[in-house]
Amino acid sequence: MEFNFNSSEPIYRQVADQIREAILTGSFAEETQIPSTTEVSKQFHINPATVLKGMNLLVDVGLIEKKRGLGMFVTAGAKNRIKQQKRDNFYDDKVAKLVKEAINLGISAEDLNQMIQRGYE
Repeated sequence: MEFNFNSSEPIYRQVADQIREAILTGSFAEETQIPSTTEVSKQFHINPATVLKGMNLLVDVGLIEKKRGLGMFVTAGAKNRIKQQKRDNFYDDKVAKLVKEAINLGISAEDLNQMIQRGYE
């Protein structure tokens, strides 16, 4: 995990994003324990309350769960939920804007598809 203390993005969000990315890449496998709040706070010199706030963001959306007396665990299906969310965001942030710009430039759907295919080559 890496944190940018000079970023405008709050550290607790960076914590959540780093854990989310680790789940997506398989560094934190589903149904396995993630590092504790104390471990993360000590390793990266972050206030434990800040780390917990970031982890609670993921608890709230069901990507990790608290097991009383045991710690935090990645939930089953978390990787697929993250992947689907990223796909939805990709469409909203990139594809919809691309299509709108193509329409403004008079690029047909067929021409746009050909351009995209060219990018894959």
